[in-house]
This record gives sequence, C-alpha cells and structure tokens, in this order.
Amino acid sequence: MKTLSLTENLSHQASVVWEVISDISRTDWVPGVDKILMNEDTREFFMEGMGKIKEKIVLCDHENMVLKYSAIESPVELNHHLACIEISENEIGCGFKWTTEIDPEIYSSGIEQGMISSLKQLKKILNNQLP
Repeated sequence: MKTLSLTENLSHQASVVWEVISDISRTDWVPGVDKILMNEDTREFFMEGMGKIKEKIVLCDHENMVLKYSAIESPVELNHHLACIEISENEIGCGFKWTTEIDPEIYSSGIEQGMISSLKQLKKILNNQLP
C-alpha cells in the first residue's frame, strides 16, 4: 500500500475552503468530473480518463473540517483506497492536507496527478471568490 500526501498553506479562511470541500456533490474543483450523483452516503461520477467511480463518504465532519472517502467501485480492481482532506486554521489562512492510501500502488501516479490538478483548480476557484 502506498500513501500519497499533498499539503499546502492557503491564504483563505478555513471556513471558506471547507465550504467548497464539504459540498460533496460539487464538481467544479475536480477536473474531468461534470456531474456527481448522490445516494445517501455514496457519490457516483464519471471521471475523464478513469471511467465510472463510486465512492463512499466515510466522514464529513464539519466541526473539525475533515472529509474521508473511499472508492468502493472503479474500472480497475482496488484492494484499498481511503482518502482524507483536512482543513486547519493557521496564521496566514488555513492548512490544506490531502492524503490517499492506495493499493495496488500501480495506480498511485494517476491518483497523485488527480490530487495535484484538483488542488490547482481549487485555488483558482478560491482566488475568484469574493473575500
């Protein structure tokens, strides 16, 4: 199993970043996803280059600003997938931490590229919002 980690300090209030992240049906910050279908604690979407993916929302903790989700169906066989996004307040705005556990490791590069491009898109969205 491989663990990927992406951390960055953002110059936005934690609550503003969390508002985007915690809206689990929101697609504008995830490149390649046009629509998400929700069914209770499960979200389903088609991702360009990856195919149809179904994820279980394990935790969406508004108080501690933590989102955990796990891919439960994908075009490739995964032995394990668990991702966690944590937002924390700091002196310049907020800390953003995204970790993903993945097995088999062969898919880690593609997942990591998706994480990086999603963070770039998130920053664009945040920079275009009113303060």
